[in-house]
Amino acid sequence: MRAKTLLSILLFLFVCGGLHSQTAPKREFRGAWIQAVNGQFQGMTTDKMQQTLTHQLDVLRQAGINAIIFQIRPEADALYASKYEPWSRFLTGVQGKAPVPAWDPLQFMIEECHKRNMELHAWINPYRAKTKGTTTLAGNHPAKLYPDRFLEYDGQLYFDPGLPENRAYICTIVKDIVERYDVDGLHIDDYFYPYPVPNKDIRDDVSFAQYGTGYANRADWRRNNVNLLIRDLHHTIRETKPWVKFGISPFGIYRNQKSDPDGSRTNGLQNYDDLYADILLWVNNGWVDYTIPQVYWEIGHPAADYQELVGWWARHADNRPLFIGQDVMRTVQKADLQNPNIHQQARKMQLQRSQPAIGGSCLWYAAAVVDNVGNYREALTRHYHRYPALQPSFPFMDKKAPKKVRKLKPVWMEDGYILCWTAPKAKDEMDRAIQYVIYRFAKGEKRNLDDPSKIVTITRDTFYKLPYEEGKTTYYYVVTALDHLQNESKAVKKKVKL
Repeated sequence: MRAKTLLSILLFLFVCGGLHSQTAPKREFRGAWIQAVNGQFQGMTTDKMQQTLTHQLDVLRQAGINAIIFQIRPEADALYASKYEPWSRFLTGVQGKAPVPAWDPLQFMIEECHKRNMELHAWINPYRAKTKGTTTLAGNHPAKLYPDRFLEYDGQLYFDPGLPENRAYICTIVKDIVERYDVDGLHIDDYFYPYPVPNKDIRDDVSFAQYGTGYANRADWRRNNVNLLIRDLHHTIRETKPWVKFGISPFGIYRNQKSDPDGSRTNGLQNYDDLYADILLWVNNGWVDYTIPQVYWEIGHPAADYQELVGWWARHADNRPLFIGQDVMRTVQKADLQNPNIHQQARKMQLQRSQPAIGGSCLWYAAAVVDNVGNYREALTRHYHRYPALQPSFPFMDKKAPKKVRKLKPVWMEDGYILCWTAPKAKDEMDRAIQYVIYRFAKGEKRNLDDPSKIVTITRDTFYKLPYEEGKTTYYYVVTALDHLQNESKAVKKKVKL
């Protein structure tokens, strides 16, 4: 049994290395979703939940994850200190009940992610107001305060997308989050109009009668309702903090070819037709800053093939940064079609990185990575995320780099030999340096800053402890500054003997 296991591991590493022959990119979105709706935090004490989250973040950082998408508003409730909506039952077990002792999970996650040089994207569900498992709504829940503004569908409640006052309310919620918290992104997922259930109609006759004038059919009206929300959310975020990114992770199929000649060769539920979500319109109009389609199926799936969909999104949604949503469990449960002795992680990574339009991926879900199912995390650590990565650039938001770091020098201190520098001056928040990249090169080595293997670390500190040994080997350390949108400054170098 032991020999068989060892053989499987060696085979996996050999194939994984072969499929990963291409150079890892210097810039790549390496995200993971941490969800609340599965109840993983219910019943936990504050200390236990904080310990669970910090453990997850520690392991994810070691696996090279550089962005966390954290669910903070599952059903018009809050895993943060909201002045508009009740505390979530997914946090305390009872909607409206504050955590004891008092703490703010969103603020906690921002601080902990930034300590680990990860981005934190706050994830909200804009329309959903009650899931099936919620039996009682708190007195200050919006569905209690404004009952006429909601639709009931299959045991759940949704903000009626056809009402302008609902769009304004959701924008108010988003503005409050972005204004009060140091988030790097605001993220929404695939829940727009509800997923269709056979023989159940969405009962929006009242709002359609009031606002649907001029539309030949209700489907076009519904799509326009969602379009208006996405446009307004983007404007709200830009107006509040122009460096905060707005991202969406839609269902993995836009349209099937049988519905649209430009659709994918698939046969499944469609964003455009079934959820009334016109993703490509948002991308092409610049209403979203990044897209993460949930391409959760395996390579070779008969109705929704991963390879087909990754290629389709790369060809059609590249007007804005595009990342791929990966399902960790499904990936490790499906065998590689060309080598059934291993699962599909290596092949999927090869397909993703072979597409220049794709700038990274996000993993569903974080706990599966932490648990290392199918050695998924081990492969990230050893191969795909072996070197640190900067975030992809967003030049349509900002392309001006911060100024160079100042006063770079090595200094002997009580803690050892420390490389220190001073933050560059900035005229405004968009220009301010918030992170630094440290590279190391041997004497005589070409100083190629495009080579991620030369990155020692990415840090928010203005110092770095040098690995001093005997003081006989010469190295060149190079430090650059990064702003909120990862624009990189010119380099400053310093010769050091270690």
